[in-house]
Amino acid sequence: TDLLGNSSDTGQGNVEHVLVPILDVLILVLGVGGHTMVMVILCGRRRRGVGHIGQSPQSSITGTGTDVLLLALSSADLLLLSMLPFHTVAIAMQRWPFGDFMCRLVGFLGSACSSASAFTLATLAVSRYLTVVKPARAYSLLSPRRVSIAAALLWVPACGLAAPQLVFRFVGSPLRAPDGLSCFAFLSHRDQLIYGLFHFLVAFLLPLVTIALAYARIYMFLWGSRHTGRAPQVERYQSKVTKTSAMLVLAFTLCWLPSYGLTLALLADKSSGATGASPRYGLFSVFARLMATSSTVMNPILYVLMSQKFRQDLLKLFKRGQRASVAVSMTAA
Repeated sequence: TDLLGNSSDTGQGNVEHVLVPILDVLILVLGVGGHTMVMVILCGRRRRGVGHIGQSPQSSITGTGTDVLLLALSSADLLLLSMLPFHTVAIAMQRWPFGDFMCRLVGFLGSACSSASAFTLATLAVSRYLTVVKPARAYSLLSPRRVSIAAALLWVPACGLAAPQLVFRFVGSPLRAPDGLSCFAFLSHRDQLIYGLFHFLVAFLLPLVTIALAYARIYMFLWGSRHTGRAPQVERYQSKVTKTSAMLVLAFTLCWLPSYGLTLALLADKSSGATGASPRYGLFSVFARLMATSSTVMNPILYVLMSQKFRQDLLKLFKRGQRASVAVSMTAA
C-alpha cells in the first residue's frame, strides 16, 4: 500500500511530477466512468428481475448471485479510486500535505479496498465452481440474499487486515528528504516487515491459491464433460462465463504482482527508509504503482470485451441515453 503515494526519490522527480498525475487522471476518469456504467447495468438487471426468457430458474438465481459479487467488486474499486487523488497530490508535491488523520484513513481504506477486492474475486471463483460443477448445491447456496450477506461479510477480514494502518500510520520526515513529510506505515521496520508479509499472504497469495484451485477444478470438469453428452448450449454458456471470471483474476494478478513484489523487496531493505520507493528500483516503482492503480480500470474493460450480455446491456443503456437526450431537446424546442 505504500506504493500508492509515498515516493520521495528525487532521481525520478520529473516522471513523478508530470507523468504520474496525467496517468492518474486518466485512470480516475476511466475507472469512475467504467464502474459507474457497470453498477448502473447491474442494478438495472436486478430491478428488471433475475431471469430472462428461456433461462432456467437455477441459472437465473446463480447468475444474480454473480451480479451481486460483481457489484461488490465495482464498489470496492470505486472506493479505492477515491483514494487516488490524495496519492497523486502527495507524489506531485513530493510530500504528504494532508496531515496525520488522512494519512491513517487513506492507508486504511486503500488496504481494506484492495483486500476486499481480492476476497471478492476468490468468492466469485468459488461461486463459479459451485455453479458449474455442483449446480444443485449452487441453487441452494447462491441466492441473492445469501451472496449479498457474504459480500458484506468479506469486509470484516478486509477491515481487520487494514486496522494496523489506521492505528500505527503516522506522518514523519523521510530519511532521504528531511525537508518534506511522508506517510509512514509503522514505527518499527521489523513490525512493518511482519505486517507486509502477513498482508501479502492473506490478501494476495491465499485468494490467488483459492482462485487457482477453483478454476483448475472447473477446467477439468468442463474438459471431462465434453464426452458425457451435456447440452452444448449450457456448456458454452458456462465456459464463457468461466473465461470471463478467469480473465478478471488474471488481470488482478498481473496488476498487483509487481506492486507486492516491490513492496516485499523494499521491506527487506532497511535502507529504503519505509517511504515506499528506493533509488535502486527507479522507474520500476512508478511502473508497479501504475499497474496497481490500473487494476481498478481493468474490470469494466473485461466485462465489455468478454461478455456479450454486458455488451448488449451497454448498448441498451446508450440507446436509452440517446432517447432521453432527444426527448429533452424536443421539449426545450
